[in-house]
Amino acid sequence: MPDPYRVWLAEIMLQQTTVPHAAGYFEAFTRRWPGVEALAAAEDGDVMAAWAGLGYYARARNLLKCAREVTAMGDWPRTEAGLRKLPGIGPYTAGAIAALAFGERAPAVDGNVDRVFARLLAAKGAWKEEKARIAGTVRELVPEDRPGEFAEALMDLGATVCTPKRPNCLICPVRAWCAGHAEGAPEQYPLKPAKAAKPKRTGKVFVAFRDGDVLVERRPDKGLLGGMLGLPTTAWVETGASVSPGWTVGEGKGEVIGEVRHVFTHFELRLDVLRMELGQAPEGYHWHDVETVADALPSVFRKALKLVVRA
Repeated sequence: MPDPYRVWLAEIMLQQTTVPHAAGYFEAFTRRWPGVEALAAAEDGDVMAAWAGLGYYARARNLLKCAREVTAMGDWPRTEAGLRKLPGIGPYTAGAIAALAFGERAPAVDGNVDRVFARLLAAKGAWKEEKARIAGTVRELVPEDRPGEFAEALMDLGATVCTPKRPNCLICPVRAWCAGHAEGAPEQYPLKPAKAAKPKRTGKVFVAFRDGDVLVERRPDKGLLGGMLGLPTTAWVETGASVSPGWTVGEGKGEVIGEVRHVFTHFELRLDVLRMELGQAPEGYHWHDVETVADALPSVFRKALKLVVRA
């Protein structure tokens, strides 16, 4: 059976990330921390830095919590129900690990599987109720024999054949049972409610240098980008609102280089980027070598740093 540590790590990385983007991170993590005990013993800052660029940083914090709980327990729970109790593991991830690593008859319903079954069933009801129906249908269909391969087959069917915009029905192995295909327009499914426009926020970010070093802080563990290295910023406020006090050392100082934009899960952000020189690090901040810091910064701060370095 596959190593549950590697199955878990891959599934966590792939929750909000594509396979091509996650592959390099997965290889780097497993080289540096080859097992759950090694990851549990790692420094928080090292793991957060290694995660930079994968986004959704609460996953990295939960990754450490989960590794430490499993290590304290002595082994992985071997059931879907037991896995659900671990930090950062929801219904899909628990089902995937249980099926792939332990051979349990458990469903693994991700976005690809939702899409496949929405088309198979021509699901026209409210999406919340249809998702629940799909989850129940998949659970009933998981075979006793090779449940892990069943899970992988459904994921791959959605990822490579029953794709979002142009499903390749000609080669689909379940075309004969697909109500969406019978209707003639499977690509219309799933019928999800329209997404509300994301709020827009603005602020300032300061790229402060001293002798080839750049000023950074370790952000609070809780909240957006928690536990990550970051550049000094003002508060990020709704567009049109006055900017609340943030990093007051930089207020009224610095040269405006340009702006960066970044899309988070719940809002879009635009930051004015200011370059400045400082002689001393304010309390709570420290200097970091500018040549190596980019690899440890989240994407939004990496964009700002690159903008200034190129200027």
